[in-house]
Amino acid sequence: MNSAGVRSVARIVARDDGRGGTALPVLESDGPLALRRTRASGAEARVMLVGAMSGPLGGDHFTVRARVEEGARLSVGSAAATIALPGQAKGAARYDVRLDVADQAELHWLPEQLISAQGSDLHVTTRVDLAATARLVLREEQVLGRAGEEPGRLTSRLTVRVAGQVVLDQELACGPGAPGGWDGPAVLAGHRSVGQLTVVRPEFAAEPVPARALGEGATVVPLAGPAALVTAVAPDALRLRRLLDEASASLLVR
Repeated sequence: MNSAGVRSVARIVARDDGRGGTALPVLESDGPLALRRTRASGAEARVMLVGAMSGPLGGDHFTVRARVEEGARLSVGSAAATIALPGQAKGAARYDVRLDVADQAELHWLPEQLISAQGSDLHVTTRVDLAATARLVLREEQVLGRAGEEPGRLTSRLTVRVAGQVVLDQELACGPGAPGGWDGPAVLAGHRSVGQLTVVRPEFAAEPVPARALGEGATVVPLAGPAALVTAVAPDALRLRRLLDEASASLLVR
């Protein structure tokens, strides 16, 4: 690795193929980020993000861009958890995700967990721009430390806009050097797994999702737009996934 760290960019464009399916005219990746098309499901194209190398390490900068054009449907997952590790290069690592979803298009963004290993320093930014009739299911899961170790420093910011209006803009900072209180009762309350599920559906504008608790450790709140946010904390990644899966099922069958 050079002193500046590794730079890697992956790009996806999903397009209605005119035959009831979704084409992928752009599927580009390099370095540690590798994109693989998997078996489609009906009109939905599916892509898997495969980590070809460890990381991100300190000093690395990864970027993933996806655009879902009008009428297309895309689901993106990852083959394994992403592990933020300390590296030889100075400075924090960065992982940027940029998502654009057009009218009558749908995106399911469902990566595996992000694990913040001891000694790492990672800044994650996810920005989503949706047209007025676009649909989104976006899951983020963070695990603070591997088994038996303290976490690294993790800063994660998520911004979602619908028709140019911000419906969600939140940041979470955890680990050494983060603002005080991140591990207190108002934030993680001693838990080491935290996750969010953002669901955007046009029908939520007329019938907002009611705010409520979703079992122990999870809540759902309506956002200022056709969207809802589920936030969950759990003692481990398996319990966190179970909470978010249950929340997703309850929101998507309304």
